[in-house]
Amino acid sequence: MARPSPELAEGLALAGSPHRWGLAALLLVTVVWGTTFPAMKAMTGELQAVEIITLRFAVASAVLWPFLRGIRGPELRWGGWMGLVMFVATALQVSGLALTSSNRNAFITGLNVVLVPILASVLGQRLGWPVLAGATLSVFGMSAMFYEAAPWGLGDTLTLASAFCYAVYVLALEQCGKAMARAGQHCRPERLAALQSLAMLGLGFAAMCVQPGTALATLPARVQAHAWPLLYLGLVASAGMVWLQAWGQARVRAVEAALMYSLEPVFAALTAVYYIHELMSGRALLGAAVIVLGVMVSQWTGRMRSA
Repeated sequence: MARPSPELAEGLALAGSPHRWGLAALLLVTVVWGTTFPAMKAMTGELQAVEIITLRFAVASAVLWPFLRGIRGPELRWGGWMGLVMFVATALQVSGLALTSSNRNAFITGLNVVLVPILASVLGQRLGWPVLAGATLSVFGMSAMFYEAAPWGLGDTLTLASAFCYAVYVLALEQCGKAMARAGQHCRPERLAALQSLAMLGLGFAAMCVQPGTALATLPARVQAHAWPLLYLGLVASAGMVWLQAWGQARVRAVEAALMYSLEPVFAALTAVYYIHELMSGRALLGAAVIVLGVMVSQWTGRMRSA
């Protein structure tokens, strides 16, 4: 059998690189997001959800402000729309986190691994068996991590609504890239991240002004004990990861991205063990392994089988 020339072999290798780099970027996003659950859980004792969101994205907006130059109409519309969806999702998630544990919140949020394929199929996308099998395994894995015996509560309901909003957001990112491409424009992830951060800052500040019980006068004193975690959430988990997520999702399908995000409860649970001392049982560790298996199965393609 004839071997391909070095030039052709290099071309074939590079053809799959954007997809691989996209998956690697989303994996890093998932790792960082997993660390945010325990960090935000520790803050909810002194800060309300809208306060955490506003402070977090004030930092992110300050960092991403220079990227707003030369903004275009389609970018402005998509950035504002996705900023609104992300604000609702984050507000529901943090509100739910105040009423439940970090591990439980991470598991329910991870259910978007099922919601994204369901919504994608409603929109007419065809899903192969690896994606469906990977989603099924990920759900079984997350259910194993859901090891606590406490009954379903209001915090769980709020988090489930948040998971649905995150699923809409993941699909909106994919549709944004396609719509911009049809218009002959390039969807710049740094501009998209800046617009989303600014939208979330504005919505969060507006909510702080009208929400009863928000004590603006005591905010500096309450923030002081959480200054470093807030900087981490704003600089790394928000400014950096919103940009990296937009960059990575431009290179993979939304359903694949959702499966990568299913690893989030794994990293959240591991971080919770170290940061707030929430212990993992053997059943939870088994669930983490099944989630990893689900992600691997979802990436099983014809190219991998032939290799």
